Amino acid sequence: MGVGKPTGGRYIWRMTLDIHQFPCLQDNYGFLVRDTATGQVAAIDTPDAQEILRQLQQKGWTLDLILNTHWHPDHAGGNVALKTATGAHIFAPIGDQDKIEGVDRWLHDGDIISLGQSQFEVLHCPGHTHGHILYHAPQERLAFVGDVIFKMGCGRVFEGTMAEMHHSLQRIGALPPETTLYCAHEYSEANAAFACAYAPDDPAVQTSAEQIQATRAQGQPTVPTTVADEHAHNLFLRAKTVAEFTAVRQAKDAF
Repeated sequence: MGVGKPTGGRYIWRMTLDIHQFPCLQDNYGFLVRDTATGQVAAIDTPDAQEILRQLQQKGWTLDLILNTHWHPDHAGGNVALKTATGAHIFAPIGDQDKIEGVDRWLHDGDIISLGQSQFEVLHCPGHTHGHILYHAPQERLAFVGDVIFKMGCGRVFEGTMAEMHHSLQRIGALPPETTLYCAHEYSEANAAFACAYAPDDPAVQTSAEQIQATRAQGQPTVPTTVADEHAHNLFLRAKTVAEFTAVRQAKDAF
């Protein structure tokens, strides 16, 4: 990923983040993010502390920060073990303050987090949980989105309201179309099956479902995705009103 620097009417890109994605637990993805200028490393969520430690050792990286998106155990359950093992500082959403242990800094919407020379903007996107946040690196054109949006899907509305979740998705949808979205789960096949049943005559949905099937048949991840791709085939993101979103989400819940 790179930061655009204008020069003579064009852009030169320099690498600033090295992202290591790996599967863990049943269907989670872990993410280790390294600032190439300083070598500082962050873990986005902590689904499996032992697997994260193993991946750090394989990469030869030292963990500095833990950035939680929300409190669910498959996202924050490894916090204390990793902090004990590495001394990493834990940052987490203020809206989940009563549910996450060992936090060094509580985050609010609009906060800026520095990882070496790289920066992440905190976006509060409730619905899945009250406090759920995203980590958006505009200079890198990427975001770690936790359980708000998935390829062809979105998270269940557990603690918030349908209106909140719809607004959160629209906030993601307003990011630049080339923004890469790192989702926390490999849910694409199930999402594609639902989308094909719900919108059987939608060519974008059918094409994406076929691509997902081919990718997974080869044992490859369908994550990350992009804002542009999700606008094309994600029925939840394409919902223009809360009522339309609610209808799709309730249908998926019953699917």
